[in-house]
Amino acid sequence: MRTSPDAGLVAVTGAGGFIGSHLVEALVNRGHRVRAFVHYNGAGTYGWLDTLGPDQLAGVEVVAGDVRDRGMVQRLVDGVDVVYHLAALGGIPYSYLAPQSYVETNIVGTMNVLESARTIGTPRVVVTSTSEVYGTATTVPMTESHRLRGQSPYAASKIGADKLAESYHLSFGLPVVTLRPFNTYGPRQSTRAVIPTIISQLAGGATSIELGAVDTTRDLLYVGDTVAAFIAVGTAPADRVVGQVFQAATGRETAIGELVTKIGAIFGTQPEVVVSDARLRPTGSEVERLLGHNGLLRAQTGWQPTMSVDDGLKATVEWFLDPVNIGRYRADRAI
Repeated sequence: MRTSPDAGLVAVTGAGGFIGSHLVEALVNRGHRVRAFVHYNGAGTYGWLDTLGPDQLAGVEVVAGDVRDRGMVQRLVDGVDVVYHLAALGGIPYSYLAPQSYVETNIVGTMNVLESARTIGTPRVVVTSTSEVYGTATTVPMTESHRLRGQSPYAASKIGADKLAESYHLSFGLPVVTLRPFNTYGPRQSTRAVIPTIISQLAGGATSIELGAVDTTRDLLYVGDTVAAFIAVGTAPADRVVGQVFQAATGRETAIGELVTKIGAIFGTQPEVVVSDARLRPTGSEVERLLGHNGLLRAQTGWQPTMSVDDGLKATVEWFLDPVNIGRYRADRAI
């Protein structure tokens, strides 16, 4: 078995996505060679990796495929020192419409990564969780021992993936680390998420913002800090991280209605908030409060968030307002 998670070749699934593309960039900047797994499509596009420059892609081997295909995944992980598994079907509203797709991608796809790594003997696998697995907070700040509650098919599929990772470590000794980021935001995020939804509507000249629940709170983590957390658990000594679940959180919460005020101020406006029935989750599915604690991750790896919400929102708005970037989005597509 190879034993060098701090250098060499690494694999990233979901590499064309929001967080995955940022992680690929950061790994390349650290001198890693990266095998980037993107979802195959007939257009031959690689998601957000298509926006990176040739210098950034020089150390990247892009592989197009599907995480649901075991054979492809096994070829992907062959010879790598670390697998960062970010591939997932996201978006809570869509999970109400297509729950089977979430099971096949998020649970079966994760099993394929775990089983392939077990077969090959991969030194480390980092599995991506989400704060949505907790449901509404019953105690705050929430720690890794907070109970799990699948308040949406998406959340349930991620709980299933988390438990598979746990089982592969306990049953087979697979060197798995599970990272559970709270609500990541920043450049390249889909408009199905609330911050890009607000920004794209304001950028389009809207004076009122259509949202779902506005009193819910979230622990907002800038994408650069999320990526740093992935690298921290991917490179830390094995005896400090393997077999454990870690939260990446700021320990601060922001109400959705407050976000409108903050982003509106960046635009120099005070938009009205209109609650849209189409954007509301079913009553029992709405996660009212998420507020995390990062003590375990900080103690074991030294990671800590560096970007404030105000600074992160300014950086995100600046990116979205670039005509090239905002042109990629449709404010009327929320799912």
